Amino acid sequence: MDCPRCSGEKLSVIDSRSDGSSIRRRRECQQCSFRFTTYERIELTLPMVIKKDGSREPYDREKVKSGIVRSCQKRPVNHEQIEDMVFAVERQVQDLFVKEVPSIQVGEFVMDVLRPVDQVAYVRFASVYREFSDVSQFVDTAADFRPEG
Repeated sequence: MDCPRCSGEKLSVIDSRSDGSSIRRRRECQQCSFRFTTYERIELTLPMVIKKDGSREPYDREKVKSGIVRSCQKRPVNHEQIEDMVFAVERQVQDLFVKEVPSIQVGEFVMDVLRPVDQVAYVRFASVYREFSDVSQFVDTAADFRPEG
């Protein structure tokens, strides 16, 4: 591994932490003193995703992550929470033990992990994912969060 700033090869690990699904390492370049974080995680064998138009493509972690990041924009959700949600979706997809999974199912998994973390992010994702066509669909989705009384 090389330093992302100076391409130096002499790096030291300052701190390592494991959350059970990945290992987070804080590293420091010995040449320029730049500090950065790396993550080690198990590479999962994931199925092909069947899109709405019937085409198939490999499961793309970055697509899932970018959808969650967009939903959480300007919300009090930190990077670790986003990484945890992406890993949770991957785990759910892998636990299906299938070679192909519909994109609709992946979207449902994303909504499942977003809902307890941030209600606004959940509604944002749902509005794009479910292709809301009018305000009443927003209201119906938001109504799920109102306390009954």
